[in-house]
Amino acid sequence: MIAMLMFLVVLALLLVGIPVAFVFGSVSIVFAFLIPELGIEVFSVLPFRIYGIMSNTTLMAVPLFIAMGLVLEKSLMAERLLVSMSALFRDVRGGLAVSVVLVGAILAASTGIVSASVVMMSVIALPLMLKAGYDKGLASGTVAASGTLGQIIPPSIILIILGDVMNVSVGELFMGAVLPGLTLVALYILYILIQAYLNPHAAPIPKEKKDVSFKEIIISIVPPMLLMISVLGSIFMGIASPTESAAFGVIGALLLAVLNKSLSFGMIKYATLESVKLSGMIFMILIGATAFSLVFNELGGSDLILEFFSEDIGDVWIFIAVAMLSIFILGFFIDFIEISFIIVPILVPVMHAFGIDPVWFAVLIALNLQASFLTPPFGLSLFFLKGAAGDTIKTMEIYRGIIPFILLQLLALGLVIMFPDLVFAFL
Repeated sequence: MIAMLMFLVVLALLLVGIPVAFVFGSVSIVFAFLIPELGIEVFSVLPFRIYGIMSNTTLMAVPLFIAMGLVLEKSLMAERLLVSMSALFRDVRGGLAVSVVLVGAILAASTGIVSASVVMMSVIALPLMLKAGYDKGLASGTVAASGTLGQIIPPSIILIILGDVMNVSVGELFMGAVLPGLTLVALYILYILIQAYLNPHAAPIPKEKKDVSFKEIIISIVPPMLLMISVLGSIFMGIASPTESAAFGVIGALLLAVLNKSLSFGMIKYATLESVKLSGMIFMILIGATAFSLVFNELGGSDLILEFFSEDIGDVWIFIAVAMLSIFILGFFIDFIEISFIIVPILVPVMHAFGIDPVWFAVLIALNLQASFLTPPFGLSLFFLKGAAGDTIKTMEIYRGIIPFILLQLLALGLVIMFPDLVFAFL
């Protein structure tokens, strides 16, 4: 019960807004100091665990993929992609929204950074959709949902973190997430087309149609697609590890920036500094979470949860339902990184006890966390969208527009639960 109290104290401090790494570390030290059976000596093995984190080659892919995404963010690739895609679908009702979803999917497969994708789409796509006469709810929902595809479509940062936390091959996670991600994209497009058919005023065909040559379309679409295929294909075919592919992806992103004539010292400085900041934050949280799990396990917290689910309840589907509901609700309040480092390690022993496939379970968690990114009132993607859009759109219009996409997200989660072959198709 002391372990459960420790867990609740951590959640309460996170909800107050105290920085995550400090919460993990300080709560661990306080509980270890106050409980005579533990003492500060419990942290004697912590340096060895930190060294294990530092020497983990899989986690090296995180700063590399972040750098790749930041370079692509500044290379004007998204803007050219959107113009080209909208030209392809300009005669289709709702075609502009469909092109936004497709560009979101390509950006997700190229960058893997949700915040960058949502902000880029908000700045570039939202004004185009509003100018074309799109309903503000549909426009904002499409932009937020499309920008969040980076949570599930490889090379997702969260899949790399989950692979490390759950001790699963990142390459297998990437392969397992491909079909669920594409299913989600298909559901988004289907909803937009149906909505455009039933309510033509919500998604009109733009009156002003910008002529884009076939050559411009090819130049805009093919290079990022080649980068995506080369990075993910090398992982899927076993040619390179995720870390090696991430390094190749950074070089490819720089070449794309050269192709778009946007490479500059300022861009490289921005990408380098932001990569260090984001990576440093993730690894500080990971070190704090390691200290937390050390004390939590010594207090018997993992054993208590394992006993509760495997012996007291003993039903695998109840465990899955409780786990998914808990992650979905916690996703309203705390970031996916905290959930990955606090909640997931607690669930992993129970998952093994029930014989659940870890790749399938990890994909379920990633889909679930993506839904929490979109859920009002605390969905992070909604904050990114509102911050980038400013006063052009109201908060309630964003909430109204995002609800159908959340339902589609939950539908995709249900489909993956009912049809596990969606995950195992490429494995």
